[in-house]
Amino acid sequence: MSINLNEYQLLPIFAVSLVAILAASEIGRRVGVRIGRRGGENVPTLESAILGLLALMIGFTFAMALSRFEARRDAVLNEANAIGTSLLPAPHGAETVKLLREYVQVRLEITQRLPSQAGLNAAIARSNTLQEALWQQAMAAAAKDSGMIPTGLFIQTLNEMIDNQAKRLAALRNRIPNIVLLALYAVATTASAFAGYASGLGARPSQLPVYIMGFLVAAVILLIEDLDRPSTGFITVSQQPMIDTAAVLATY
Repeated sequence: MSINLNEYQLLPIFAVSLVAILAASEIGRRVGVRIGRRGGENVPTLESAILGLLALMIGFTFAMALSRFEARRDAVLNEANAIGTSLLPAPHGAETVKLLREYVQVRLEITQRLPSQAGLNAAIARSNTLQEALWQQAMAAAAKDSGMIPTGLFIQTLNEMIDNQAKRLAALRNRIPNIVLLALYAVATTASAFAGYASGLGARPSQLPVYIMGFLVAAVILLIEDLDRPSTGFITVSQQPMIDTAAVLATY
């Protein structure tokens, strides 16, 4: 049975990973003490290699998480900008503003309440219904006067709004593969075991530096997972552009 880390809260993951990393370090230390200095000539080399691999994997996954976080942030801004310019002249303007207000609320609720998969599908379906209603308003305005510049601009921004919804959903679903996170934890645990083993051989007088390293590694991996989660955790994508757009629409 595979473990999907995205199904668990961040703090329990951090606690379990910290215990596993420190336990691996202690087990490695005890094995090192039992073996003594016999056959320990290559341990520093192996320890350096595994720590280098751990640093490489942390840098790789951090870059993945950060790029996805920035994509989600940009998607919110682009969608808010498109919505803010999607206005029609009278007599369709009032109905358009009403639809856009509801559309913005639906988009905000997706991120603020973090609905279940069924709730997310329902919100997406409602967004699509509102987009269809906005299209009907645009077609009605174009049929009345196809030469109106505001109508043409509205159709263009409506297209952008629909495209941005697709981009935002793609960014929301684009996560670090679970196998990469599991591999990162496996390498971190192995590196901690090697560091403890070297300490047990007598290369270090104290195990405290190994414990500190284990804590820092677990904390950095927690940061990576936090960045990869769009709406939960300590680091979230700011919805201020959408909130500002909702405030502007409320003035019409």
